[in-house]
Amino acid sequence: MQLMRSAKVHNPNFTVVGDKNVSRIEIAMHYTAHISREGKHMLAEFPDCPGCQTFANSGDEVAEAAREALEGWLEAHLVDGQVPPRPVEHTTAPAGKKIARIDVRPGLAAALQIRWARHDARLSQKAFGERVGVSQQQIAKLENPDENPTLDTLEKVSRALGLHVTLGFEAPERFSIPPVAKVDPVRKVAKRRRT
Repeated sequence: MQLMRSAKVHNPNFTVVGDKNVSRIEIAMHYTAHISREGKHMLAEFPDCPGCQTFANSGDEVAEAAREALEGWLEAHLVDGQVPPRPVEHTTAPAGKKIARIDVRPGLAAALQIRWARHDARLSQKAFGERVGVSQQQIAKLENPDENPTLDTLEKVSRALGLHVTLGFEAPERFSIPPVAKVDPVRKVAKRRRT
């Protein structure tokens, strides 16, 4: 087993393995969320996905709410024919926020990887289909976020691009929730009297 050092940007087509450059399509994928408290609620926002944010009632619910919001945002971009931004590894969060890795389900990750690989190769769906040996409709189906391609299909697509498929299993990451800001009751009363 080789140890991998990932580049700063999680580009599915470039990862450093030892001293070799390896092109590949990865199925495991995550985006970074910034988690903060907004009053009684938790806010999850994604710096790599402009406008993608959600609220949850508690810290226990924020991970699932964040995943639903992220996947909905990514799916909307795929369905609309857009190329969603690739995730960037963020190592720090703004003051008062925590970082959380939010995983993307494998079927959606595969659709994103295929869209990115086709876009990087500057190929239309038709041209890509010809290279893979399938119809344009089949490529459109593979880029559909509701599809769940087989590993054999992913291998066929990756070979047509001169890439290989990487599959991995990871334990889910836990993250801590920012604490509720404590208000000094004396200051709160004094503030009310002034207003």
